[in-house]
This record gives sequence, structure tokens and C-alpha cells, in this order.
Amino acid sequence: MALHTAGATGPETARTAPAVSRGYAWLVFGLSFGLLLSDYMSRQVLNAVFPMLKAEWLLSDSQLGSLSGIVALMVGVLTFPLSLAADRWGRVRCLVAAATVWSLATLACAVSAGYGAMFAARFVVGVGEAAYGSVGIAVVVSVFPVGLRATLSGAFIGGGAFGSVLGVSVGGVVAGHLGWRWAFGVMGIFGLVLALLYGLVVTEKRLRRQRGAAPADARDRPRARGALRPLLPRLFSSVSVNCAYIGSGLQMFLAMALLAWMPSFLNRYYALSPSKAGLMAGVFALITGVGMIGGGMLADRLGRRVAARKWTVSLFCSVGSVVLLTSGFHLPAGPLQLGLIGVGSLLCNATAGPTAAMVANLTPAALSATAFATLTLANSLLGLAPGPAVTGMLADRLGLLDALQLVPLVALASGAAFAVGRRFYDHDRRRLGLLPAAVRTPQSQP
Repeated sequence: MALHTAGATGPETARTAPAVSRGYAWLVFGLSFGLLLSDYMSRQVLNAVFPMLKAEWLLSDSQLGSLSGIVALMVGVLTFPLSLAADRWGRVRCLVAAATVWSLATLACAVSAGYGAMFAARFVVGVGEAAYGSVGIAVVVSVFPVGLRATLSGAFIGGGAFGSVLGVSVGGVVAGHLGWRWAFGVMGIFGLVLALLYGLVVTEKRLRRQRGAAPADARDRPRARGALRPLLPRLFSSVSVNCAYIGSGLQMFLAMALLAWMPSFLNRYYALSPSKAGLMAGVFALITGVGMIGGGMLADRLGRRVAARKWTVSLFCSVGSVVLLTSGFHLPAGPLQLGLIGVGSLLCNATAGPTAAMVANLTPAALSATAFATLTLANSLLGLAPGPAVTGMLADRLGLLDALQLVPLVALASGAAFAVGRRFYDHDRRRLGLLPAAVRTPQSQP
């Protein structure tokens, strides 16, 4: 969820930010943040109603997992082309269209008659949500000073986690009182209202007027893309950057598996109603979001003098999540089990910030946005999409508890990737000309 936004701190930060009225800028931010909440609420509400769908439609856990994974898969596959389309045809126009699509598709989930119809609707939800993170933050930073861009990106990272919490928690409460169809209906209506407000308040014309600038330099874009094309191989030209992609994606596998299946785990093994299970699972999702922000802050602090410590933070979080989550799921139901799972959830996606920094340090500044889009793709294909689906398949064969005991072991592979990346980090930066050749120790600024 953090990685769509990171590209906002790329080459554009070198330009002078336009002067805009503070009130209008914060209004744009508020509406964009609201759509971000709608994005993740529409995506995660499904997890809160897993028990109801399983009971009503007699679905297997594999089928339930696929309903969650298809959204992440489409987000990963379509991020690039839809972001390019937004640059070509207008970001605001594409944002409004995207929000309308995912909201209508969420309403279609509410009236689905069976698994096939629900899967098709979730497919369209993923299409609508594919480029929102990258395009939404691009609109926001265009009306704020350069000095606030890192803060705004951090707010969007937290917004994704908060939207996930609201989707699971509010969805569980609504489903408990009105039925699972209304849970989807509420999310869809919320998104449509925000899309309408966004289209009325934020327009390309008004943004240009606020900037006091001419329309975007369309003539320069082809030349810029042509100049960047020779740099594209640099996205994969070092051992350490490839390790960052792989480690981040595998760690995301664990985080998404937990996010998708915690409501069902609490429903089956703690006998909580879907509404209560959704609320409690929302707490675990919030803990995961706090860990994401905290992991980035810790890596920045420890990496000021020794850049490679960012890798150490990621390695610690991946190994710690294996130990805590595996131990927790092997314990009998009770407060101690939930406590260990909670601390494991804090660590399981705390690698998101450090890995984003690693990718930024290992790729050309001119390709920052593309590098982060590549990281987003790796997260989607290695983690967001297969995490819930593979966990569901294991649950069908072994039972959900046994599946959740095995899934954390994936973090051993991500830890190995982080260890290898740390070993090659300074060597790769020196070879790529990103670190002075005279530097022989990691005592350098990241």
C-alpha cells in the first residue's frame, strides 16, 4: 500500500513547487485522501464478510482467497499503463473515472448472485484502483511546496493502512447488522459521492489557474521518455536492487495473508461474530500500518551514518515476524496468542519503508517514479495477489490454523534476500557511480 506513493519524491522534487492558496491545496489533499480511504475500504471490505460468503455460497477457502487476490493482481499489472494514460489524458479526469469504476464495481459485488459474478466484479474493482496511489499523490504534490512532499507521501502511506482498517471494521459492523450485501453497498456509495465531489472541486483548469502556469509541456514528454529509455536497464542492474524487489514482495505476501484471513481466523477459532471479528481484525491491520510508518522512521534514523543499516532493519523485521507469528499461531487461543500475533503484525510489513529507500538509492534519480512502480509490481505479483490465494489453498488442504502456521515461513526467504542485498549494497552503489570509489566502508549518507 505505501509503494504507489513513493514515486512522488522522484525527479519532480527538483522543480519549484507552484504557489497556491493554502486552503485550496488542503481541500485537494482532503478529497484525495478521502478517495484513498475509499480505495482501500472497497478493497478490504471483502475480508470482513468471508465467513458469510463461505456459509451462503459454500465457497472453499481457495475461492475466498482468489476474490481478494484478483484485486491486487490487477493493481500490479495495470499500474504502469494506467499511470501513463493519466499523464496523457489528464490526471484529475482519470482519477474521477477510476473512482467511479471501482465504486460501481463494489456496488456490483453487493448484488452478485454467486462466486463467478463476484469474481468479475472484484476484477473490475482492481482495474479501477490500479493507478490511484501514484496518480493521486501526483495531483496532491502539484499544489503543495516541495518541502512538504515527504510528509504528504507519509500521510498517504498511513491512509492506506487506515482505509484497510475502516474497510474491515466498518464492513464487519454493517454486515453484522444489515447483511454482507449492504457492507459492499455502503462502500460503493461512499466512493461515488467522493468521486462526484472531487470532479466538481478539482479540475485540470482550476489546477492550472492555481499554479499560474501554462498547460503541461506535452511536447517535452516524448523527448523525456526517449532520453530515459536507455536508463531502463538500470532498474535491474544490481544484485541489491533485485534483492530489494524480491524481499519486499515476499514480505508483502505475509502481510496480505494476515490482513485477508484474520477476520476468518477470529471467527473460527475465537467464535466471534463477523462484525466483532472484523473490528478486532481492523486493530491488527492498524498495528500493521503503524509498523510500516515506524519501520521507515527507524531505518531513516539508524541509516543516517551507516546506510546499510536500512537493510539491517528489514532483516530484523522479517526474521522477527517469522519467530513471533509462527510461535503465536502454535499457541492455544487466548491473550498470549493474540499478543504475539499483534507484535508479529507490527513487524510483518515494517520493511516497506526501508525497501523503498533502498530502491531509491540504487536507481537513477531520473527513473525514481518508474523504479517505485517496479517495486509496486513486485509487491503485487509476489505478495499482494498470491498471499491471500495461496493461504486459502493451504487452508483447504490443512485447515486455516495450520495454513497460518506455515505462511510466516515465507519471511525466511525475504530475510535471505535482505541479507544478500546488504552484502552487495555498497559495492553496487559504487559500481553504479552512486557512491564515491574512495569510500570503503558503509559510513556514508544513504
